[in-house]
Amino acid sequence: MDKNRVLSVRELNFAAKQLIEGGLPLLWVRGEISNFVSAASGHWYFSLKDEMAQVRCVMFRHKSQYLDFKPANGMQVEVLALATLYEARGDFQLTLEKMRPAGLGALFEAFERLKTRLEGEGLFDAERKRDLPQLPRQIGIVTSPQAAALRDVLRTLANRMPNVPVVLYPTPVQGEGSAQKIALAIKTAGQRAECDVLIVCRGGGSIEDLWAFNEEVVARTIAASPIPVVSGVGHETDFTIADFVADLRAATPTAAAQAAVPDRQELRQRFAQLRQRLARAASRRFEQGMQQVDFLQRRLVHPAQRIGQQTERLGALQQRMRLANASGMQQQQGRWNSLWQRLRAQRPDLARLQELQTNHARRLGAAMQRTLDRHDARLIALQQHLQLLDPLQVLARGYSMVRDAQGNIVASSENIALGEKLDITFARGGAKAVVQEKN
Repeated sequence: MDKNRVLSVRELNFAAKQLIEGGLPLLWVRGEISNFVSAASGHWYFSLKDEMAQVRCVMFRHKSQYLDFKPANGMQVEVLALATLYEARGDFQLTLEKMRPAGLGALFEAFERLKTRLEGEGLFDAERKRDLPQLPRQIGIVTSPQAAALRDVLRTLANRMPNVPVVLYPTPVQGEGSAQKIALAIKTAGQRAECDVLIVCRGGGSIEDLWAFNEEVVARTIAASPIPVVSGVGHETDFTIADFVADLRAATPTAAAQAAVPDRQELRQRFAQLRQRLARAASRRFEQGMQQVDFLQRRLVHPAQRIGQQTERLGALQQRMRLANASGMQQQQGRWNSLWQRLRAQRPDLARLQELQTNHARRLGAAMQRTLDRHDARLIALQQHLQLLDPLQVLARGYSMVRDAQGNIVASSENIALGEKLDITFARGGAKAVVQEKN
């Protein structure tokens, strides 16, 4: 920027805002709230201060509506904010994204670190979770004798199943050293092995109040407990490490008691339904038995009557066998006759075939004779025609055949030369000649 340039106030504030927002990232700031104002629009305005300085803050409604507490003057808080400059007045301020009571940040980080580590070891796996017994003989409770949660659990157990004994393993549920005492109570219950299910509970409170149930010693003791553990710590929105490790997580101590024992009224209704089903099944079985007895009684007869029935049946079978035998023989005889007729029909007529063969032989001889006569006549005709064309026959009439030295027929004196040797063939014999004169 040119140092000799004169800026307007707006330009100066805008440049300062750019430098502040570009130089400071989103960061956490701790301090005490003062001059807190909740505007009608839902936005919050206040100052955050410590012993040496203060800074103005604003948290808009779309951010503040998600907080689970209401800030107040004098409260120590930690805010996640973006440093900026309000140009209209030139005020440096923090625009808040999140807010939490001071000190919770470290607790949340410790909570997440332990949760991640135990989850990696498999302590939260569903495969290691055990089912609760349907009808526990005795229930153990690990909590403070003065806790309101204990009264809620005892009242719920009395309403649902008053005849189930309850054993209390007393322990403080908050304060210094409470985590080790809770773990010791859980371990004692496991060693005494007098309960079928163990309820670990306490009422709601802040994260600091519930922190004993986020300690590693409590988590590992619950995981190692030989008795199935139901965790009912805090309210429905509260989650502790004990909830993740326990065999069952209940939203509240009352819900933990409801999960530990069945409802007496529901059991009565179920038993009544089972009794009705058993009575109906027994009645049907009795009726079926009576029907079976009647059926067997009808089938039961005197031995003499049984022998008579069998004799009659044997006679009937013997008669059927005779009829079947006679019918079978007749059927076989008819089948043999049919086959004999078919065989006779298929036998050849030798006399007729012999007469037919004689006729064919006679016709074949006559045909062959006619063919030979026809070929003999044709052969004689060809022989006569060949004799007419025979050169010897021509020579016999006084002609002769002259060939030159190369064997060519001499048909003209123009084709020979004086002194040339010629070969003359007569009807009988031949001669050699030399040309002395040409005509």
